[in-house]
Amino acid sequence: MTRLPFSGMLPLWAIAVCAVSLPAQQPITVRTPATPLVLHDPYFSIWSFDDALTAGPTRHWTGTEQQLNGSIRIDGRTFRFMGDDSDFPPLPQVKRTIWPTRTIYDFEGQGIHLTATFFTPALPRDLDVLSRPLTYLTWTARSVDGRSHSVHIAVSASAQLAVNDGHEPVVWGSSRVGDMTVMHVGTGAQPMLAKAGDNLRIDWGWADLAVPHQPDMSTEIVGLQEFQKEEEKGEPADSDDLDMPRPPRVDLPVMAVFFNLGQVFATPVTREAMLAYDDRRAIEFLHRQLPDYWRRNGQTMAQMLLEAEREEDPLRSRAIAFDHALASDLEQAGGQEYEQLAILAYRQSIAAGKLVVDIDGTPLYFSKENSSNGCTDTVDVTYPASPLFLLLNPKLLEAELRPVMQYASLPRWPWPFAPHDLGTYPLANGQVYGGGTTSEVDQMPVEESGNMLILFDAVAHAEGNADFAALYWPLLSRWADYLRANGLDPGNQLSTDDFTGHLAHNANLSIKAIIAIGSYAQLAQMLHKDAVASSYRQDARKMALQWMRMSADGDHTRLAFDLPGTWSQKYNLVWDRILGLQLFPPSVAQEEVRFYLRHQNEFGLPLDNRHTYTKLDWSVWTATLADNQHDFETMIHPLYRFMTETPTRVPLSDWFDTVTGAQVGFQARSVVGGIYIRMLADPELWKKWASSAGAP
Repeated sequence: MTRLPFSGMLPLWAIAVCAVSLPAQQPITVRTPATPLVLHDPYFSIWSFDDALTAGPTRHWTGTEQQLNGSIRIDGRTFRFMGDDSDFPPLPQVKRTIWPTRTIYDFEGQGIHLTATFFTPALPRDLDVLSRPLTYLTWTARSVDGRSHSVHIAVSASAQLAVNDGHEPVVWGSSRVGDMTVMHVGTGAQPMLAKAGDNLRIDWGWADLAVPHQPDMSTEIVGLQEFQKEEEKGEPADSDDLDMPRPPRVDLPVMAVFFNLGQVFATPVTREAMLAYDDRRAIEFLHRQLPDYWRRNGQTMAQMLLEAEREEDPLRSRAIAFDHALASDLEQAGGQEYEQLAILAYRQSIAAGKLVVDIDGTPLYFSKENSSNGCTDTVDVTYPASPLFLLLNPKLLEAELRPVMQYASLPRWPWPFAPHDLGTYPLANGQVYGGGTTSEVDQMPVEESGNMLILFDAVAHAEGNADFAALYWPLLSRWADYLRANGLDPGNQLSTDDFTGHLAHNANLSIKAIIAIGSYAQLAQMLHKDAVASSYRQDARKMALQWMRMSADGDHTRLAFDLPGTWSQKYNLVWDRILGLQLFPPSVAQEEVRFYLRHQNEFGLPLDNRHTYTKLDWSVWTATLADNQHDFETMIHPLYRFMTETPTRVPLSDWFDTVTGAQVGFQARSVVGGIYIRMLADPELWKKWASSAGAP
């Protein structure tokens, strides 16, 4: 495994962000609401909710404790660098840094600099690697005072990683895989895919701590009973002996590894491990239980661990190149504050879903509607998250759209519009929103149909052809017909912003329908269906002219056609520019942006005139309507302030108050991938990344 010089020390599960002003093409070093450590999917998602890695326990994105702990003994004195075990003082944290694929903490004290790195090779064009549920953990120590120091490091991962509520009986063990010791912890019952819902943690499969052979290393799993027996023998609970691991306030076993680094001088000394999760089966789709994509050729967990160990060096090199290239282009597209928002959103957006393989080897990607209702493959979650995938690998967006199309093609879906979801994660067996098929008013007919048509057109733009749309042309045509008949002036129904309630004559929803019809016309043109393309393009243009008359309200446009004196963010309008539809004159967006700039609050632009709250994803889309960099950055700045100043310490929220900066709802959701839409608005940058030229 890699031997890289770092400066600072952290436990295997601590990744973070730091506080420094940022030159161009740099990672996040400022305060963030939470810090991503180990992020892979909705179940395997570990964060620090504090500025310092030692200020609190590490947590699942839901806030439930999933403890990773780390301590370092320097010349006989023990300090903690991860976790909040009060028996040991914290080693001072001097920096934390977040890159798209890495979180790095630096600590310094007692003459030693310690660097702890969480490296997740989330490379979007390598689906085998992207789908591996494995994060590399490294700790590097060096002397900074010209003297040598005796250094030991201990890190542990609790069985909390493999249980839902902490009351399930667990079993544990260890095995040898090549030169590695692999510790495993899981529930005794192993109820695979037995539950569905939002505020749940995984309770099947195995949390694995894999430790390649390194000098002066020992590993063991410690259970509470064993610890209590040691206490009965008179062993003090606050023992400074790193050979005797102690579960910190946890009534579950821990997997622990201990390193004796010996005498450490100025030359860095590194130790490492891998934290992984073996879920065996991940998603149930139409009653078929599907494994992770990396298993598609029959690869076992042991084989994956061996391959991951061999590939660490080249993967780290590729990831560093990817991080720097992406950060550079983000800064070029939107400025440094925009770059920071997008970097923080990167791993969160990808880890709010799961990449699995169908029985024929086809990749399928299922998002989870985190901190909402737990729905899976929700179309109006796919839509805002799509810019990240459209930019970095449109095949991932295809993998997310494909299950929706398969489900909507079945006789059990009788509606002339697109579905909302495929079930409740991880069970994708059919729509649950609105009771599934209760009535049209309980669903989102214009919203989801418009989303699907726009997304198919965006995929065609990214790939340079409409081959994917051709596979589902009859279904897309059905939805286009529905929008042509019902989209201009939508009836009383929900939109993606369903928390605002039902709304008739929704002007922003009408924009979506018009753009979707124009998107369908573009797809028809690409497929050489010239008559169809001409007909729908003409209708879209006529509808756009009608929309302008119906929505006009002086110096802006209305929230709803029948509500004068109102306004709303017209974020859907951004696709008219990105897809080159040219249905609306530029003056519409220009007028809206001028109005928005006068109505921003301290932490952003409200979603509409009814409330002071906003949505992070839509706000970036609205900012992208600006036709100059100054106005864009002026609208991004309050969002950056939200990221760095919000009083709510949770994974990046997309629904917050623009006056207080406090979270209103939602956290750890994939929709923050929508921040990447500014990159799509730059044709050269989109072309560069879509062609894989930008992706090392």
